[in-house]
Amino acid sequence: MQIGFETIREILEHRLHQEDIERLLQGLDESGKAQLFFRITELLRRTSALADIANRVSDSLSLDVLFPRLMEVVTEALNAERSSLFLFDAETSELFSRVMQGDTIGEIRFPSNLGVAGSIFTSGQAEIIADAYADPRFNQEVDRRTGYRTRNILCVPIRNKNREVIGVTQVLNKCVGEFDGEDQRLLEGLSLQASAALENARLFEKVERQQREEAMLLEVSISIVSEIHLDPLLAKIMEAATSLLEADRGSLFLFDSASDELFSRVAGGIAGESIHFPSNAGIAGECFSSGQVINIADAYNDSRFNPEFDRHTGYHTHSMLCMPIVARGERKLGVMQILNRRGGEFGSADERRLRAFSAQAAVAIENAQLFESISDERNYNEAILYSMNNAVLTLDANGVVRKLNGAARRILRRSDGDLLGHPLNTRFVGRNTWVASSLDKVRASGSTDITVDTDLVLEGSEAISVNLTTVPLTSIRNEPIGYMLMMEDITREKRLRNTMSRYMSKSVVDQLVESGEAVLGGTGRDVSVLFSDIRGFTSISERLGAKETVALLNEYFTDMVDIVFAHNGVLDKYIGDMIMAVFGSVLQSDDDASNAVMVGNRMMTGLHQLNRRRAKRGGEAIRIGVGISTGNVVAGNIGSLKRMEYTVIGDRVNLAERLESANKFYGTSILMCDATYAAVKQHSACREIDLIRVRGRAMPVAIYESLEHLAEDGIPHLNDGLAAFNDGLIRYRARDWSGAERAFQKMLDVSPEDGPSKIYIERCRIYRETPPPENWDGVWAMDDK
Repeated sequence: MQIGFETIREILEHRLHQEDIERLLQGLDESGKAQLFFRITELLRRTSALADIANRVSDSLSLDVLFPRLMEVVTEALNAERSSLFLFDAETSELFSRVMQGDTIGEIRFPSNLGVAGSIFTSGQAEIIADAYADPRFNQEVDRRTGYRTRNILCVPIRNKNREVIGVTQVLNKCVGEFDGEDQRLLEGLSLQASAALENARLFEKVERQQREEAMLLEVSISIVSEIHLDPLLAKIMEAATSLLEADRGSLFLFDSASDELFSRVAGGIAGESIHFPSNAGIAGECFSSGQVINIADAYNDSRFNPEFDRHTGYHTHSMLCMPIVARGERKLGVMQILNRRGGEFGSADERRLRAFSAQAAVAIENAQLFESISDERNYNEAILYSMNNAVLTLDANGVVRKLNGAARRILRRSDGDLLGHPLNTRFVGRNTWVASSLDKVRASGSTDITVDTDLVLEGSEAISVNLTTVPLTSIRNEPIGYMLMMEDITREKRLRNTMSRYMSKSVVDQLVESGEAVLGGTGRDVSVLFSDIRGFTSISERLGAKETVALLNEYFTDMVDIVFAHNGVLDKYIGDMIMAVFGSVLQSDDDASNAVMVGNRMMTGLHQLNRRRAKRGGEAIRIGVGISTGNVVAGNIGSLKRMEYTVIGDRVNLAERLESANKFYGTSILMCDATYAAVKQHSACREIDLIRVRGRAMPVAIYESLEHLAEDGIPHLNDGLAAFNDGLIRYRARDWSGAERAFQKMLDVSPEDGPSKIYIERCRIYRETPPPENWDGVWAMDDK
C-alpha cells in the first residue's frame, strides 16, 4: 500500500479523523510504516525550508546578501551538494549571479539563452537532468576548470507574482538518490517564496544606483562648470566618466576643424604624448563622423580596432564604448572613448549614463574652449609685442607713453619709470629731438613716418643706429586713439657688414645679415674645408727678403681670396703663407663641396697667371698644394672675451691640412677625401690615389686627386694613362705586383712626371721582394703632418 504526500498532508493538517488514521495504519506493514515516517519527515523538512527562506529574505534588500542566503537554504532543503541562482538583466539580456570570490562578492554574467540555465529561462519550464554529461546544453569545461563533477541537475524558473520568469534556480548533485518531482515542486515553491524579495532587492539596487549616478552627475557638473581651463577640465571629465561607468580608463578626443583631425588632450595610459588622426579614421573617427554611439564587446574581434596601440603601450583592450560629444546646434566637439568596463561589457544603461554625462561635458568644454580662444588671442597679441626684437612704444592721443616692450627697455636702456606716463617730447631731447619731430609729423598728416639709419644718443653719449617707424593708431570706427613707435637697432648689422666683408663676398654677407646672428652660434655643420700652401716658402722668403716676401704674399693672397669669394667661400684665416677657406660654415648649400673643388682648380689656374706675371718681372715661379675635406665640424665664435673669431674646428679641418701636406709626398696638386669625392664625382674629373691613415686619425681614408686643372696642360692620351693607373691600383691591392707595375708604367709613358705612379712602382718592387703580411689591407700610413 502506497501513501502519497497529499494523504500525509491531510494527517498533519488534522483533516483526517482518529479512526481513519488508525484504519490506515492497520493496513500498513513495517515497510509501509517506515515509508510513512520518511514522508512525514520529508514534508516537515520542506515546510521548514519554506519558512526558513521567508525568514532569511525578509530582513535584507541587498542582492549581495540574498544570493548566498538563498543558495544555502536551497542546497540544504534539497539535500544537494551545491546550487546557483541567476537573475535576468533586461538591459543587457544576460543572466547574472553574485558569488564569493575570495573575500569579496563578485558577479558572473552570460547570455540569457546560453547553457542549461539559459534554456530553462527561455522556455520557462523546469527540468530534471539525470545525467549532466549526456545533455548537450551542459558546459563540461566548467567542471574541467574547477575539478568538480556534476552528475545530475534540477533547474526551475523563478517567477514573480505576475508569473513572469525573472530568473533561474539550479541545484546540482542530490546527495542521496536522484532529483524527483517532489524536489522540483519544493524548489519551485522556494523560488516563488524568494522571488518577491529578489525583485524588491533589484528595485532597491536600481534606485540606489540611479541616486548615486544622479549625485555623481550633479557633483561632476558642479566641478566642471567651475573649471574654465581646458586641460584640467578634460582630466576631470575623463576621471568622472570612467568612475561613472566603472571602467578602467578612457580617452577624450577633440575636433580640430583647421586640420580636420581628432586629437587627444587627455588619453588614458599615455603620459606626455598627443595623438592626432583624421576625423574619420578608426572607431573614434567613425563615432565622430556618424554621430552614433559605438559599443564594442570584444575589441579584437572588431575589424575597426587597431591593436597596434595596445602593442605600443602594453595595454589590452577588451570592451569599448564610444560616445560623440555634441554641443548646442548639433555642433560636434569630439569623442569620448571609455575602455574595459569592470565586470563585463558595456550595456544600454552605460550608454544612457554616458550620453547624459556627455551632454553636461559638452557645455563645459564649449565654455572652456571659448575662454581658451580668448586667452590665446590675448596672449598671442602680448607675445607679439614682447617677443619683437624691435623697440615698441605705444602712446595715447596726447603723446604720453602708455606701454613699452622688453626690446624698448633693452635698446633705449630705460626703465618703465623713465618712460611710462611721460610725454614723448620730454623723454627724447637734445640730439634725439628728431624722435619727437617724427611724432609731430604723424599728428599733422595722419600717415606713417619712416626715418632710417639715424643716430640715437643714449645715456653716457653712446650712439646707436636705428630705423624709426611712427604710425597712427585708430579704433575700429576709424577714430584716432594714439600712436605707436617702432625702433629697429641696426648698429650690430652695420658693424657685422663692415667686419664680415673682409672675410667673405658681399652676397654671402647679405645672406648672413638676413639670416641673423643665430648662424654664428656654436653648432655642428657639414662643411668643406680647403687648405692651400706655397711650396718651399721658407726658402723663397730667404731669397726674396722681407719687403719682396710681403709683396709676393699680398699679390698671391689677393688673387686666391678673390677666387674663394667668387664661389661663396669664407676666408677663415691666413696661417703664414697658408690659406684656410670654408664652404658652408655660415650659410650652407648643396654645392659646398663642388665649390671647394672648383676653387682648388681655379687656384691652380690663377697660379699659372700669377707666375706668368712674375716671370715678366723676372720673379721666380711658385707652386702650391691644395687639400680639401668634407664632413661635420663645429662652427661658431671661438676665443676669449677680448678677442674672438668665427671659425670651424674638428677632425675634418685637421684632415684637410693633412691632405694638403700629402701633396708633397705624392707629387700631386689637389687632394680630397672620400666624402668630398662622393659629392663631386658625377661632374668633376678625379682619380683615386691611395688609402691612407693620416696622423691623428685611427680610421683610414681614401684620397682622390682633382684633375680639372690639368686640361690646360694639354697632356696627350691622358685618359688612356688614367685608365692604366686605375687598373694598376686594382692589381696592386690584389697583390699582383708585376701586373700593377706594368700598368703604372703605362701612366708614366703618358705623363713621365706623374708622382703617384712613381711611388706605386717603387712599392711594387719592394713588395715583390718582401711581400706584406697576409692581413695587409692596402693602407699606407702617413706619419708626417
